[in-house]
Amino acid sequence: MSLKDKIPGYNSIIIPYHIAQSATAAIKNGRPGEKLRVIGITGTNGKTTTCFMIWKMLNSAGFKTGLMTTVAWGAPGITKDILARDKHKTDTIPDKDGLVKQIEHMTTADSFTLNRRMKTIANTGAEFLVLEVTSHALAQHRTLDIPIEIAVMTNVTHEHLDYHKTFARYVKAKTKLFRHAGYGIINADDPSCGAFKKATPDSNYITYGIKSGKMRAKSIKLSATGVKYSFGDIKPLEITTQIPGEFNVYNSMAAALVGKRLGLSDRQIAAGIASLTEVEGRMNRLQLGQNYEVIVDFAHTPDAFEKVFSSVKAPSKNGRVISLFGGAGRRDESTRAERGEIAGKHSDICIITEDDSRDEDQLVIMEMFRDGCKKAGMKDSAIIMEKDRETAINKAISLAKKGDLVLILGKGHEKTILRADGAHPFEDLKVTAKAIKKALRK
Repeated sequence: MSLKDKIPGYNSIIIPYHIAQSATAAIKNGRPGEKLRVIGITGTNGKTTTCFMIWKMLNSAGFKTGLMTTVAWGAPGITKDILARDKHKTDTIPDKDGLVKQIEHMTTADSFTLNRRMKTIANTGAEFLVLEVTSHALAQHRTLDIPIEIAVMTNVTHEHLDYHKTFARYVKAKTKLFRHAGYGIINADDPSCGAFKKATPDSNYITYGIKSGKMRAKSIKLSATGVKYSFGDIKPLEITTQIPGEFNVYNSMAAALVGKRLGLSDRQIAAGIASLTEVEGRMNRLQLGQNYEVIVDFAHTPDAFEKVFSSVKAPSKNGRVISLFGGAGRRDESTRAERGEIAGKHSDICIITEDDSRDEDQLVIMEMFRDGCKKAGMKDSAIIMEKDRETAINKAISLAKKGDLVLILGKGHEKTILRADGAHPFEDLKVTAKAIKKALRK
């Protein structure tokens, strides 16, 4: 048991420390947040994809833009030499866009890392920064000294209640991003919409959605390769994405409204969003010559499970859905059975395995998911328990037949898996690709 679990009200007690740390980090790095026009994105699901859409749109339109998300951080022009100069970790080499893959299991970095990275991004001459902001970061005031020009809310569903304790506190933490923002972009279809509208100064916000909102998506067309829709009454803006799922109507619409607010033309907005081919670990389709579909996704909350399962189906009429998932130790224990039930309702076969079990009993976690699957009406013969994630992925691929769909859920882009003895190298995309190639050789 950690110190925060032993001391009642620990998270509140150390708030002054977090504030001091944030202020010190900003001053030490020359207040880099003030040198950038920062667009902050918060929410439970969709944050990373929305960030990438905005980043791609702005860079495509000619505005040098930095990015800091769960998956990667950086800006055009950042090289390994620059990383070394600014004392960043150089375990990975920046790609052609100047992005460095995120190794840590943390979306919004600690205050010192956050400000040091912002300083490097600002020094490249970047005008904008697209920043993914978590409830933990907001509760711990990591972004306290970062002026937010535009705040975006994607959605808010149950997550991280192991930290926040109640859903109301979780929502309250999320709204902090909006309290000092210049402008808010808010998902009107989300039940917590009102809290974000209330938090935005001078009601300076716009709402969006499918069912409600000032801006509503119309003529929605969903396919296996993306989504198409339009919004706006006088001169509708036509949006096309290369990433599937109805949830990407919401993500891309939020991105488009950022573009509108910044004065981009409709052509720049549409072209920028359409040019994003994928986000690592988000609805990544692996096609290596097999006659069944394989998708790897980061989904690890009940809402994300619902959205993924409702947005995909087996490629053939008689095809089966084989889903693989697990649950992180010391995280959101109350939703494990719920996630198992969702998977059980939508799957023909469920393979339950490890996912950052940390020091919690792996079998206990897996049993909770199995209870959920059985509640959905699954038979024991359709539920497979396998502690080792690589073995489980190989099992999922070996079971797949022509016309089936295999969903590998929970870790997405992550580069390590956390066990009782620490972090071990592990990448779902690489392990799954290896399993497919092995099956094809047989």
